[in-house]
Amino acid sequence: GELDFLGKCYTTMLAAWSLPCCFTILLGLLELCRAQYEHLGYPHGYPQGYPEPEQEQYSAPELPPDTPRIQLRLAGDKRKHNEGRVEVFYDGEWGTVCDDDFSIHSAQVVCRELGYLEAVSWFPSSKYGKGEGRIWFDNVQCTGKEKTLALCTSNGIGVSDCKHTEDVGVVCSDKRIPGFKFINTMANNSLNIQVEDVRIRAILSSYRKRIPVTEGYVEVKDGGKWKQICDVEWTKHNSRVICGMFGFPTERKYNARVYKMFARRRKPSYWDYSVNCTGNEAHVSSCKLGHAVAAKANTTCGGGTPVVVSCVPGRAFSPTPMTGFRKAFRQEQTLVRLRGGAIVGEGRVEVLKNGEWGTICDDNWSLLSATVVCRELGFGSAKEALSGGRLGQGMGPVHMNEIECSGFEKSITECFFNKESLGCSHEEDAAVRCNVPAMGFQERLRLSGGRNPNEGRVEVLVERNGSQAWGTVCSDGWGTIEAMVVCRQLDLGFASNAFQETWYWPGEVSADPVVMSGVRCSGTEMSLSQCLHHGPHLTCPKGGGRNAAGVSCSETAPDLVLNPQIVEQTTYMEDRPMFMLQCAYEENCLSTTSSETPASSHRRLLRFSSQIHNNGQSDFRPKAERHSWVWHDCHSHYHSMEVFTHYDLLSLNGTKVAEGHKASFCLEDTECEEGIEKRYECANFGEQGITVGCWDTYRHDIDCQWIDITDIKPGDYIFQVVINPNYEVPESDYSNNFMKCRCRYDGHRIWMYSCHNGEAMVHQALVERLFYIRHSVLLHCSTTLLELKDHFTHK
Repeated sequence: GELDFLGKCYTTMLAAWSLPCCFTILLGLLELCRAQYEHLGYPHGYPQGYPEPEQEQYSAPELPPDTPRIQLRLAGDKRKHNEGRVEVFYDGEWGTVCDDDFSIHSAQVVCRELGYLEAVSWFPSSKYGKGEGRIWFDNVQCTGKEKTLALCTSNGIGVSDCKHTEDVGVVCSDKRIPGFKFINTMANNSLNIQVEDVRIRAILSSYRKRIPVTEGYVEVKDGGKWKQICDVEWTKHNSRVICGMFGFPTERKYNARVYKMFARRRKPSYWDYSVNCTGNEAHVSSCKLGHAVAAKANTTCGGGTPVVVSCVPGRAFSPTPMTGFRKAFRQEQTLVRLRGGAIVGEGRVEVLKNGEWGTICDDNWSLLSATVVCRELGFGSAKEALSGGRLGQGMGPVHMNEIECSGFEKSITECFFNKESLGCSHEEDAAVRCNVPAMGFQERLRLSGGRNPNEGRVEVLVERNGSQAWGTVCSDGWGTIEAMVVCRQLDLGFASNAFQETWYWPGEVSADPVVMSGVRCSGTEMSLSQCLHHGPHLTCPKGGGRNAAGVSCSETAPDLVLNPQIVEQTTYMEDRPMFMLQCAYEENCLSTTSSETPASSHRRLLRFSSQIHNNGQSDFRPKAERHSWVWHDCHSHYHSMEVFTHYDLLSLNGTKVAEGHKASFCLEDTECEEGIEKRYECANFGEQGITVGCWDTYRHDIDCQWIDITDIKPGDYIFQVVINPNYEVPESDYSNNFMKCRCRYDGHRIWMYSCHNGEAMVHQALVERLFYIRHSVLLHCSTTLLELKDHFTHK
């Protein structure tokens, strides 16, 4: 919505400005606009400036002859592909492991036997559901160095007094052991796929130039070598899983004849096995191992050819030759959305029902259901299904609970859910992290000079004199929204600060020159180059180096949300004498006509309470440090933020007819949810802020908690509140900082109704941002025209 609005306004402005300036200004404008669509390369290797980590190489375990031959898999109700109930295949039968005496050392042995670098954690008491069959191991005690679980001390294989309610589960790291080679010693076709890595390798020249790669050979890395898969037993379900892993919602047909010709020219090297997926797996590691390929010297596969997949990208990720990803991310218009995530493709799941957005309860929330959400939104399969409000708590109703999906639904709204189940709170809000296509954005940006990888001077890789070079970003107008885009592009979470001076972060001298100026972002971009910025004619009076733009990033951020019901329930009108409003007058909380109002007269005030919740993942703190807070004699309090909220009364066509503001003189925890302690209070010059899970209430009887409506005529209006209007403090989601109500005033009484949060309103700060861009473009047009005039004059 905001992007559409920005685009339309910007286009309208360009059209209007170009009329009087004719051809020359059009050329200038085109040059400026073209700066948004720079070439986005996809260089390989580790990010520049960081050394390649040392990698441990895999060596196949040599086991004593009397070691029981077992094989492992992770099963059950997973929320990530690399976790699950530990199951053991022995004597032709799958069974489980009891949690008695199990430890992180035992989990380490399990994960490494499966090819993962290490164990992250383990869980007792059948967290991933109860298994079936025998319980093969009980009282397992490992040192962590064993090559197989069978070498750990236990009661003996098959000796157990446990029940399946004690089945143990593990969580392994995402990273695989370099050089890992899968060996199937038991000819077991019910094993899960275990390889070091998987990739789609573009073969045709037309696809090698595209970002992201959507078509090519499916290759697995086994024993440190990349190998193709024979397509004799390959199905479209397998293709669907592969495409989902790489961020694509579905697969499509391709020109097989071209690939057959290519395979005849260059002999493939085939993997030893086929793959058997059902199509609803989120990752190929959950697919079953197929039959062994009867290959001769790994070069033939019974008349088949290497497996090729062709994937369909979501609309926002559609590639273009050479130029790659051109547009900022734009959410598909569906009944489902993600909120509160740091990057595109992650967030709290919200569903639109009866015109109102609500959340999903995490009861029975699984990777299968999460994958339906991801594919519906134009992403691939789910990397993780999150529970417990991990990506912040929502507001409004909980629309769905106990969801069960087959994995092939077009929308999460088609899945079965328990309509009778009640009692879920927002502490149980479900969220997802989806696979998204690899766009190579991280390779075009870096942070330099910081004390840790999460902070530093922003440096951009650009084309200069026919070669690529790093340079800085001009800090004029640099703010929180731009910093958010940088942190998102580098996959570092949210911005915690935006800096306009970076002299304390000395980067490389060669990167001091400014290569990007006039940067203005809407906040939805995936890359800084997608933000509006100046073209080749840079303007940066302060220069780069010590005055370049910088950021610091954080994994978490607060998220303020206003309770609309409180506003609706507490609204009333008061006629207050002017002599009682002197402090409010000094703080500019009255309309401009109040300066002409005699002390004996009165002002008519629209009063209400506001209850502001922090539903995010970290505390909301004012940007200014305590030493810079300003003491106000009139009210005997400190101001920690110049403006905390905007209160506006709008006509039905959106024109502002009255306004108020709320200086953040006292950010504190008025009340908190059960089990959460208050951390902030204003008394005795205390620390100010709002704790996660707490709320700050501004009562209707506090000065400035109003709009002055003395000069307003009777009629219908829109009442609007915007929290943190200047983006002074970073938040995980600014779209819910708005609240609006319908308002009716008859000259004697006032009614407030239909109050709700949402991003449907045009945020004033975004409008102001457009006017700044307009000013910048006109300034550049003027400068360019003067330069051309001087040029031709001298000639």
